[in-house]
Amino acid sequence: MFGFMVTADGGLTTAGYVITVIAGIILFFLAIYFAGKNSDKKKLTTRQLVFCAVAIALAFITSYLKIFKLPWGGSVTLCSMLFIVLIANWYGVGTGIMAGFAFGILQFIQEPYILAFAALGLAGLFAKQSHGLLKGYIIAVIARGAFHSLGGYLYWMSYMPDNFPKSLTAVYPILYNYSYLLAEGIITVIIISVPAVSKALTQVKRAALQ
Repeated sequence: MFGFMVTADGGLTTAGYVITVIAGIILFFLAIYFAGKNSDKKKLTTRQLVFCAVAIALAFITSYLKIFKLPWGGSVTLCSMLFIVLIANWYGVGTGIMAGFAFGILQFIQEPYILAFAALGLAGLFAKQSHGLLKGYIIAVIARGAFHSLGGYLYWMSYMPDNFPKSLTAVYPILYNYSYLLAEGIITVIIISVPAVSKALTQVKRAALQ
């Protein structure tokens, strides 16, 4: 299906590079568009900025608490993505993307995927809906995975294991990146679905919006 994008040794063809770059640009501008369309334009108060700073700090700390780590980058952490998603759920897409971007700069020392972390801010699209945090978190994981997979096609195809099925070469970055992102996503969804945790997060949101 993707044979025209990938060479026999696992690299990208010219068409592959063009398509992945275009896809990245489209994804980025879609994020900016939705940020402008869905975010309120009110300035954050000092209290709200403090909540953002604390959430980013917690995200950074928990990003080092790895449940397990894959050999060529990527790991399942102790819910580090959740804290950026919370900011988007509290204050909207625009603030969420900026918080994710700031977190991505911090994460650059571990993984050079700033836009992937900024994409977590898309969780704010569902902030005002029923079960908005849960829906937003799922979309955030999918969006981050899209950017990581794009980076995989651009830079990391040469790291594909020799024993990886050749028939799946074209989707290797997708399978690799979503393997750990979905694992962390499932763990986090289970945690935030626990009634006591859900109630606590609702109370924190009320405090964050004051």
